[in-house]
Amino acid sequence: MNPPKTDARRHHDPDVRGFASDNYAGAHPEVLAALALANGGHEVAYGEDAYTENLQQVVRSHFGPTAEAFPVFNGTGANVVALQAVTDRWGAVICAESAHINVDECGAPERVGGLKLLTVPAPDGKLTPELIDRQAYGWDDEHRAMPQVVSIAQATELGTVYTPDEIRALCEHAHAHGMKVHLDGSRLANAAATLNVPMRTLTNAAGVDILSLGGTKNGALFGEAVVVLNQDAVSHMKHLRKLSMQLASKMRFVSVQLEALLARDLWLRNAGHANEMAQRLAEGVRAVHGVEILYPVQANAIFARLPHDVSERLQKRFRFYFWDEAAGDVRWMCAFDTTEEDVDAFVAALKEEMAR
Repeated sequence: MNPPKTDARRHHDPDVRGFASDNYAGAHPEVLAALALANGGHEVAYGEDAYTENLQQVVRSHFGPTAEAFPVFNGTGANVVALQAVTDRWGAVICAESAHINVDECGAPERVGGLKLLTVPAPDGKLTPELIDRQAYGWDDEHRAMPQVVSIAQATELGTVYTPDEIRALCEHAHAHGMKVHLDGSRLANAAATLNVPMRTLTNAAGVDILSLGGTKNGALFGEAVVVLNQDAVSHMKHLRKLSMQLASKMRFVSVQLEALLARDLWLRNAGHANEMAQRLAEGVRAVHGVEILYPVQANAIFARLPHDVSERLQKRFRFYFWDEAAGDVRWMCAFDTTEEDVDAFVAALKEEMAR
């Protein structure tokens, strides 16, 4: 059968890869096949479709029999909806200064969600009970936003990974103060692959109440999900999702992508490969004199410090971002489609530029 015709034209070189973000990667072929499978004919809109119904069983196989998934468009939307679901109008969220909800979401949790973020410095991106206590006070003070949620990211924005015991300790500490725990899991699959544990070990089994489950960074075309793990912790999720403009009319096309990732092991294969490429890149970088790796490489991110002019020249050959331009810090990300040849070519280019 001939492929369907289109008037669209390719506007990029599909052979070009960089290390700017795992969001730069396209969709995994198995995800595209799932989208084609879900296409054709008419199916009920706004989440009443057979694909979204089936997704619930898939999600429960990972997160337990009480888990409920609410597909959304994107990660910021997932975080805003999830945090609203576990806070009151006067509620506040304790998070690391480096957290995505604080640094990279354009103030959406505060401006759209109406939440106050109470940040604490976390040198490796990870919160501890002691760091939480810097902001965990003043529940009876009407002059202060009330701490109601602790939000952590797994993996963190600095590429580090919480162990199951660390998450369990955080959840026990937060719950003892009457607070709930939200986990930003845009790269949860990478953390689970690193630790070689099921995703439930890092979430509901450890005491997490609500999860933002990532898809886009791990091979989906678009779409994430809010996964309610503790049904007693939330209410009116459907209304919150709609109010927050995250209700997809053709939700089957979000749900079937998550099914493709989660029904078997595609999520793990993709994340594991990205992690392996990050380790290969880190190994090559460590052999380059004058380049410093800043944090443990525990997922699919490498943070490094090198001369500013070297980075600028290297950016003309491979796309990546400065993390702290003044300090000369950069971030290199690997994706499910990063190849060994991509990594080796980048390391060779880095050596050339450092030698100039």
